[in-house]
Amino acid sequence: MKNKYVPYLLLLPAFLLICIFKIYPVLTTLRQAFVVDGALSLATFQRVFSEKTFWNCLKVTMKLNVVTVPLQILISFVLALLVSTKAKGSGVFRTIFYIPFAVSTTVSVMVWNLMFQFNGGVINSFLSIFGIEAQGFFNDKKQALWCIVVLCSWKGCGYWMMFLMAGIKNIDSSVYEAAKMDGASYLRTIWSIVIPLMKRVFLFVCVANTSANMLLFAPMQLVTEGGPRNSTNVLMYEAYRSAFRYADMPRCAVIVTVLLAILVAISVFQFFALGDNEARAAKRAARKLARGGVAV
Repeated sequence: MKNKYVPYLLLLPAFLLICIFKIYPVLTTLRQAFVVDGALSLATFQRVFSEKTFWNCLKVTMKLNVVTVPLQILISFVLALLVSTKAKGSGVFRTIFYIPFAVSTTVSVMVWNLMFQFNGGVINSFLSIFGIEAQGFFNDKKQALWCIVVLCSWKGCGYWMMFLMAGIKNIDSSVYEAAKMDGASYLRTIWSIVIPLMKRVFLFVCVANTSANMLLFAPMQLVTEGGPRNSTNVLMYEAYRSAFRYADMPRCAVIVTVLLAILVAISVFQFFALGDNEARAAKRAARKLARGGVAV
């Protein structure tokens, strides 16, 4: 009888750590956002929502995610397909693709900042060879956010590639053999068989990638500082500035609460939109094969 409590005792330290470092900060944030002078109030929300800065940050944050998440997933999936083959040297390329994620975020941001520099930057030096004038990149309002998209994609694709590669390798080889016997091309097999069977993997990568990008602020802090002219000022960086520059903790709490609400809403939407289980996907794939639906 005593042994049945052992698993719970082993889980207790982890549970306490989660309560201290996860649940307690969230509850504290909610209290600071909704409590004013000891009473429940939406006054802080009204103040923050009346600011143009907040809505600009929200716009920049959503724009960054709408572009970065699909781009990263697409590139990661292509890389996963390439390294999942049994070709000689695929393991080497797998390591090379993963290296950017292993590099410190601070180092990655500073390296890309040096590459994107207006004077003496590697990219502008290369463009000058072809007679193209130097670009502003991080110093240009129209280009700064796209530079961050490139940076995030370079650093994150190798990481998400590993999850997608695991999903590809988890598909039974008989599925590929059946598709090949029915005359399906490689691309048709990927589209009609592999992708449907990997919906749950794509779901996880999509939710996790969205969460990571919603909380991104290192490039803004180290390079752009939300500029030029607030073109890269995302919600997370604005929350950081509210807390550590303006000492306005209620404002920070409201912005973080909005971020949490967005993350929960996105997660729920993605689970309902893409949360088809693998069994149903396999049945649809089998029906397509039976009808010859994957034939070229």
